[in-house]
Amino acid sequence: MRAQRAQRAQRARDQRTAWKAEAAVFLAVAFPAAGALGALQPATGIPEEVLQLTQFGPAAGVLAAALVWPARIRARLAGAGPGTRAGRDDTAWAGPGRSGWRLLLTAPLIVVAATGGYALLDGDARLTDPRSLAHPFTLIVLAQLVGACGEEIGWRCHLQPLLRTRFGPLAAPVAVGVLWGLWHVEVFAARPGYAAGFLLATVAMSVVLGLALEGVRANRLLLAGGFHTLVNLGMLLAMDEEDGAVAPMVLFGAACLLAAVPWVLRARRRARPYRVEALPAAPDRIPAARHGAR
Repeated sequence: MRAQRAQRAQRARDQRTAWKAEAAVFLAVAFPAAGALGALQPATGIPEEVLQLTQFGPAAGVLAAALVWPARIRARLAGAGPGTRAGRDDTAWAGPGRSGWRLLLTAPLIVVAATGGYALLDGDARLTDPRSLAHPFTLIVLAQLVGACGEEIGWRCHLQPLLRTRFGPLAAPVAVGVLWGLWHVEVFAARPGYAAGFLLATVAMSVVLGLALEGVRANRLLLAGGFHTLVNLGMLLAMDEEDGAVAPMVLFGAACLLAAVPWVLRARRRARPYRVEALPAAPDRIPAARHGAR
């Protein structure tokens, strides 16, 4: 009996620490893989405007984790886990599974807010005609979607639900957003204001994605990749933050933060416990039953 209790305790300890090993393997591969793919890009001749190979670093991290824990990673990518319809353990925060259109609508709203703020500040919206790009816009859209999915299969389909097994529905996406921002290591070679604006954007967008996908099992990758693609395309056509200018990046981060606020408020509203009406107080004494026929 004592041996069985010890085994159960050991299994519980293993389950509590297993997520750390999975996260460590994913991150240990995702970061250097992105760097290696970025170094390889010039040799491939693929223009960065069309597709950045670094985006497939997180996919490589997922692949590495799947080689170690195939069944576990397969189940997670299929959507099983906390906050999903197949594995819900936190119904107060669980989403309704119909947030996809709200998520995809949030992306252009972020772009409009950032672009509008930049136009007011700079006096020029800096809009780019898609026909003026060096490559066909249809090709750019498809390639951007593929690249975004290469990122999101790691961040939102693997790491987010993994951390969600140990942390709450807000803490988990905040942590993913910080790691996602740090993964763009080249950003931190720019000026501090630029890096701060970028990190604010990744954390805020991660919160939007995390709360939007809470409770959604099917099409998580397409929803996350679609949101990511819409944001990237909007910034490509409407901003010049890629040039290292601080103002547009700070405005972009502020727009992402503004977009995250309704999602957080909505999630907290759904998390409020239902109000239970007060029941009449029980009597101090139960009256004795009457005996005998009437």
